[in-house]
Parts: sequence; structure tokens; C-alpha cells
Amino acid sequence: MRKIFCAINLLLLALFVCPAMAQTDQRWPKQKIWDWYNKQPFYCGFNYIPAYAINYTAMWDKTSFDARAIDTELALAEKTGLNCLRAVLQYAVYEDDPEYFLNTLDQFLAICNKHNIKFMPALFDDCVFGIEHDPKVGKQPEPLKGWYAWAWSPSPGHSMVVDASTHPRIEKYVKAVIGRFKDDKRIFIWDLYNEPTNGGLGSASFPLLKKVAKWAREINPSQPITIDIWNGDSRLNDIALANSDIISFHNYGNKNELIKQITELKGQGRPLFNTEWMNRPNGSVIKDNLAVFYNEKVGCMLWGLVNGKTQTDLPWGHRPADPIPAVWQHDLFRGDFTPYDSEEVELLKDFALKSRNSSYLQEHQK
Repeated sequence: MRKIFCAINLLLLALFVCPAMAQTDQRWPKQKIWDWYNKQPFYCGFNYIPAYAINYTAMWDKTSFDARAIDTELALAEKTGLNCLRAVLQYAVYEDDPEYFLNTLDQFLAICNKHNIKFMPALFDDCVFGIEHDPKVGKQPEPLKGWYAWAWSPSPGHSMVVDASTHPRIEKYVKAVIGRFKDDKRIFIWDLYNEPTNGGLGSASFPLLKKVAKWAREINPSQPITIDIWNGDSRLNDIALANSDIISFHNYGNKNELIKQITELKGQGRPLFNTEWMNRPNGSVIKDNLAVFYNEKVGCMLWGLVNGKTQTDLPWGHRPADPIPAVWQHDLFRGDFTPYDSEEVELLKDFALKSRNSSYLQEHQK
């Protein structure tokens, strides 16, 4: 009995003396995330994949990573007024050579920082748009003309998602990446998992998703953590909301649909951040929706920057025999860096200037 009593006392002492250690598995309290968010600028950015990359494996792989191309494209983003980006990391590239991957990620962060762009890494992604469900390192396929995101490569790949025996290897990756950059100010939010259950996986993604959230909390990064709300699956959304410091979401709808979702998510009592938007044929357009994000103080990242091998100017599900649509779905610039729509670019610049002036005034009115 004495041993049990001593053990309880030691546990209580640890909780009172080291409360931070006792709460590493918990999401940030509302006051903490609001204190963090209220110090941030208005974030307006983009989902990034370089024009040279047909998938995120190609973006990071040692056979194709191109720092010079990335530097040129991010200079264009900075000139446009964009101040943050989100990109999916590739587990397979890490597993192939952990030291290379971490050093390359550090190099990428240096390029982002050079152009005053904050980075939101997404550690995993279940999306599949072609016929491959598992990534392979090395030289990637060339585009199949007319097929939206033909060679998209999920991370870590569907086979590993459903095979629990591989999860200890995935845990090492999560803890190595977050552990290396847990206090790096160039990263402003960790997005743990893009669109879990997509690509036909369904609820088979749930076990890994829950583990990833647990592993991330064990590292206890100084940056907030999120998992995006992207569809109407209530079970999935319950997991995402319970593990998110800041509530992030995807919305490719028109202005009214966007306002409706923002209103609903405000009920969570936490700051909101949109991590995917802009689908021109669907009414998700800069001239209507950007003002909503700004006025509601909701950060946002459209899809994407420079049109390239992913062919995301085409609509989801587009195939080679389908007619080429008159209006692009995604992307701001053509491959030669000319704007798809110069009015969109000018609006982005205007809101960037408006945001900077507003931040300046707020700072000097304190």
C-alpha cells in the first residue's frame, strides 16, 4: 500500500510541477490558439507543387528535386502577394534516405523564408487520381495528356495505410520530421493528413490517422496542429476536430456555400483556416471568395500556383477523350509565368497590400 501511495504522490507531483509534460497529448486550449492566431498576419497563400513535378514524389525525390525552379516560382508567388503555402511531404522519399529528405526539407524551408512565405507541411495524403495507389521513388512517369493528376502519388501509400505492421516505420518518420522542425518559425502550422479516407480507402484510414495525431502530440511542437475537414463524413470529422488546435477545412463552393461553412465551423470556438479553395467552374473564384476570407479573418490557400505536369487546369476526373473545358479549374499562372487571369493576380496583390496596411495600423494603435 505504501508503494502505491508513493507512486500516486509522484504522479501528482509530476502533474503539478511539469504541467506541460502532462498535457503533451492534448490539443491547445482555446485561449492559447486564439492568442497565437491573433498575432498572425492575414495568411493568403496557395497549395504548391512545382510545375516540373507530376506528383509530390517528384517534388522531393533526389532524382528530380529542383531548388532553382522552386526559387523562381516562389519569387513569383511573393511578387503576387502570397505569404504562405502548403505542400504534401512524401514518406517514400524519407524512407529511401532519411538524412537526404530532412536536409532537402530544410533547403526548401530556406527558399520559402527567402521569399517571406510560411510553410504548412502535410505529412500524409490519401488522394489518388490515376491507377497507382503506392508511391515509388526514382524517376516518375510523364503526364498522360488530358488526364487530371494522372500520376498523383499518395503518402505513405494505401498499402501501408491498411497494414498496421508498417506503422512503426511511419511513426519514426512522423517523429523525425516534426522533431527536427518542432520549433522552426518557418513552419507555421502542421497539417497532419490531407483528405484521409480518399482514393477509396474509406474508414480503413482511421487507425493510422489516430496514431499520427497521437505521435505528433508526443513531440509537442511549438506550432499548432490541424487535420482538415474536407467532406461530410461525420466519423472522420469527429476525429479531425478532436485533434485540431486550429480548425482547417476545404471549400470549393461559391461565395454563399463558403459563408455557410464558415458560419457552421465558427461553432467550434476556434480560429479557422481554409487549406483548399478555388474551383472556377464551380463558382469558387477570387473575385467573390477572397473578400469573404479577409472579412471573416479566415486564412486561405487556393490551388495552385504555376500550371504544370499535374494538369490541374482540367476538372477532377477529366480523361484524354474528354473535351478541353473553356475555363481552368485551378492554378494562377501558365507555364511561362503569365497570369491565367490578370485581374485575379491584381486582386491578390490588392488584398496583400490591404492586409499589410491593416496590420501596420493595428500595431501602431496599441
